[in-house]
Amino acid sequence: MAFGALIIGDEILVGKRQDKHLSFLIQALAQRGLRLAWSEYHGDEPERLTAALKRTLATSDVVFSFGGIGATPDDHTRQCAAAALGVALTLHPEAEREIRGRFAGETTPQRLKMGEFPTGAEIIPNPYNRIPGFAIHEHWFVPGFPQMAWPMLEWVLDTRYRHLFDRDRWAEASVIVYLPESTIAPLMVEINTKYQGLKAFSLPRMGEDAADASRRHIELGVRGAPAQVGPAIEDLKRGVAALGGITQ
Repeated sequence: MAFGALIIGDEILVGKRQDKHLSFLIQALAQRGLRLAWSEYHGDEPERLTAALKRTLATSDVVFSFGGIGATPDDHTRQCAAAALGVALTLHPEAEREIRGRFAGETTPQRLKMGEFPTGAEIIPNPYNRIPGFAIHEHWFVPGFPQMAWPMLEWVLDTRYRHLFDRDRWAEASVIVYLPESTIAPLMVEINTKYQGLKAFSLPRMGEDAADASRRHIELGVRGAPAQVGPAIEDLKRGVAALGGITQ
């Protein structure tokens, strides 16, 4: 069971808005000792979105989907989720109760459409304005507005996945190395083989321009099981020294 994210909306793909959900989700998971395995961006294009949901719904992943659950013609996420599952959209009774509680005498058929979810879904409470999201098959669909989506996301994590907290707790250590990447690649493979709970990583820095060769270096490190990080980084340092490299 891995955690994934679908971030939906033409406004992100055309640059009218900058996505903030991905960084928040990464942070929210990390605070609970969990990690994000993957993320995807999608526009408001029904065929592509339905195909993506068919693929993710066929897995055991926990997926957070942001955006596209309103009731205007450019919102397709609710319909695409139903199509991917091969079920109908139906007005959820709890969602209807929340929407009527929110709008009272101003409740309209158009507003009630925001409570139409794939048959079999459950609601996600929205503390901001009572218009709920929905969940089905470990997929959690929330609005695109951060002030609504983020508390809903944290509610899901804290009420449904507390038993997984600290499952993916990790640590990291690194050194600065002045060697070509091709030289350190075998060392990274060696570390990955020896420490199954870690991943070795390299982040090159190329300098500001071609003339800035003196500042080129690699951040070489390990990330993963906390108990293995200390021994692994020492092995990395020894390996770099054996290759004639300098660390700092």
